[in-house]
Amino acid sequence: MPRWIDDSCIACGNCQSVCPVDCISEGDIYVIDESVCIDCGACQEGCPVGAISER
Repeated sequence: MPRWIDDSCIACGNCQSVCPVDCISEGDIYVIDESVCIDCGACQEGCPVGAISER
């Protein structure tokens, strides 16, 4: 199941830099393209505020 980023995102960019498939893009907060996400969990581990979880 793909990950998602909630409103507690501080837009630090850590998740985007560790994503091996480049499925995270910047908007008001970062967003994950669920059709590309491979559910590896790297972004969740790299998030300093715990804004990423499984859907």
